Amino acid sequence: MDAMEEELKCPVCGSLFKEPIILPCSHNVCLACARNIIVQTPEGETPPQNRCSGVDYDYLDMDKMSMYSETDSGYGSYTPCLKSPNGVRVFPPALVHRHCSITCPLCHRSVSLDERGLRGFQRNRLLEAIVSRYQQSRAASVKCQLCDRNPVDATVMCEQCDVFYCAPCQQRCHPSRGPLAKHRLLPPTQAQAGTAQPAGASARAQATCVDHEAENYSMYCVSCKTPVCYQCLEEGKHGKHDVKPLAAVWKQHKCQLSQALNGVSDKAKEAKEFLVQLKNLLQQIQENGVEFEACLVAQCDSLIEALTRQKAKLLTKVTKEKESKLKTVKDQITHCTMKLRQTTGMMEFCLEVIKENDPSGFLQISDALIKRVQVSQEQWVKGALEPKVCPEFALTVNTDPLMQSILQLDFTQNKDGQEAALLKQMHAGDQKEEESTGAESPTVPPAPLLQLEKCCMWNNSATLAWRITTVQALPVEGYVLELDDGNSGPYREVYVGKETICTVDGLHFNSSYNARVKAYNSAGVGAYSKVVVLKTSDVAWFTFDPTSAHRDIVLSNENQTVTCNSYDDRVVLGTAAFSKGVHYWELSVDRYDNHPDPAFGVARINTMKDMMLGKDDKAWAMYVDNNRSWFMHNNSHTNRAEGGITKGSTVGILLDLTKHTLTFFINKQQHGPMAFENLEGVFMPAVSLNRNVQVTLITGLEVPKSIM
Repeated sequence: MDAMEEELKCPVCGSLFKEPIILPCSHNVCLACARNIIVQTPEGETPPQNRCSGVDYDYLDMDKMSMYSETDSGYGSYTPCLKSPNGVRVFPPALVHRHCSITCPLCHRSVSLDERGLRGFQRNRLLEAIVSRYQQSRAASVKCQLCDRNPVDATVMCEQCDVFYCAPCQQRCHPSRGPLAKHRLLPPTQAQAGTAQPAGASARAQATCVDHEAENYSMYCVSCKTPVCYQCLEEGKHGKHDVKPLAAVWKQHKCQLSQALNGVSDKAKEAKEFLVQLKNLLQQIQENGVEFEACLVAQCDSLIEALTRQKAKLLTKVTKEKESKLKTVKDQITHCTMKLRQTTGMMEFCLEVIKENDPSGFLQISDALIKRVQVSQEQWVKGALEPKVCPEFALTVNTDPLMQSILQLDFTQNKDGQEAALLKQMHAGDQKEEESTGAESPTVPPAPLLQLEKCCMWNNSATLAWRITTVQALPVEGYVLELDDGNSGPYREVYVGKETICTVDGLHFNSSYNARVKAYNSAGVGAYSKVVVLKTSDVAWFTFDPTSAHRDIVLSNENQTVTCNSYDDRVVLGTAAFSKGVHYWELSVDRYDNHPDPAFGVARINTMKDMMLGKDDKAWAMYVDNNRSWFMHNNSHTNRAEGGITKGSTVGILLDLTKHTLTFFINKQQHGPMAFENLEGVFMPAVSLNRNVQVTLITGLEVPKSIM
């Protein structure tokens, strides 16, 4: 249960929730804390903290994704008064009136209060019941409050003194005689239970409609994602919405959450097994390190005087190698333990939620929990549960060289810290001496071995690693990495250098590339390695690019949400660039006041950033208001179409570089005819807007079948 405690703490006060309410973003705060973070908003202005979209991105715990441009060739190298104990800004209490707002302390999404004030937010009865059960479960292990060191479990609690005692402290400090004889001593669990409200009692007693307190919830509005009563339906607020029986949706969401938990539970099990593997790896590295040191000492001692000065240096390098491996594994253990703890805490919380029999309370938080569990499962990406190092020490000492070479004997370690370690052998004599002693002719390097366990793909980038498996008389001077064009065409060089790992950016999406590598030294170029096939991502994941955006552009939500400081239109581009394939992405309209004309589309990287998208010849866009839209390129306005956008609308962009066309969609429906044809070259997603509009980028989408 301890791992779940973080789920039960208020983000404002840092304590367990008390009378929690649910904000529109699905996060929870204590009712008392909500009163403290209310701020007054000048009439006619939007709340100042309203910087984020309605999409609940704060659950994402994955690493930031980086995207690289795709080239034509397919390659690319208000001052707060105080702070709460939890570090959240707290504003002084303010009277609730029509011009007040509250900002979520987690995702910073702001919402204006109506005349009902905080009563307009639903109380999270389910969370309240779980907190109550959690408090009762902790009561069984209450510690003595008078032990000086290492408090033990309390055995009694004085009802009058309100102090918990262990048996020795009770005999010493609270004897059952004299003036204390009349005090009532209770077991700790009974004392705690006497003040705790039965779990779920409050939830069952208050499972009534927020707008109609005399009515119980009986239906579920699928459109609004909230339980409703019959009076809500009769008043017409949800009359045209998709409404289903409460019990049926309750069972459906419970089933979805259970199914999602199965996947993350398997990952947690794998993580536990992986931790055991890592701990065994520590022991193996320790043992192999000791064994390697002993072998090295034996070899060095056999050379006696000539190797004495070099022995300490070699041992130092082995120790550093061992310490590097140990540190890598320990860091991996720490990271995996933290991720496992977070996952376990979330799982325990979800299991407690599933135990609840309050359908309406469950449905208040089920959508958000299902998304969190699914995202948590996706974070255990391929390779996350694999050791980053092996326990063996790939260091070799050759004791055969001539005595004059001993003083220059050393390890050759690649700069990037790869596992392969080659012996560097220096030649003391000149060419004539080698010929007179019958030395063999130098040879070219063997074919490198591609290390598939270290090769990976992300979006349209490929990372390859390789090593040399045998020691050569002449050291390797460099490597040549070659890739074809993604269509089984001729190979071309993409990297030449000494490193044994390389990342190639800017490949085409949804393409397969063949890769190979060869080594060279002073004697010549060696053979190619075996060919490995690299498959790039079918769909693109990207964000807005702050480096190329206009200075008035304001990015948030890990560069996925954008607005502007200016009343003039400003342009921001995406981090991806496309020159091949079919790509689809969407933009959710988070804020819109029915007046501006935001523009959506694609552009070259050098398009003008201080005017509406489409006014120059380097951008192709659709600009739209609340009633109609136009297509625009090179300041030419065409194809006026009726129908516009409002807050909550979704704008879709379909860039088909197979047919060389661009098409727009509003709320999944094609808007107007095909916008542009004969598109050739490299295009980047683009948006132009002003301070009255805020949109959030949604990527990684497959092209909907209804669109194709």
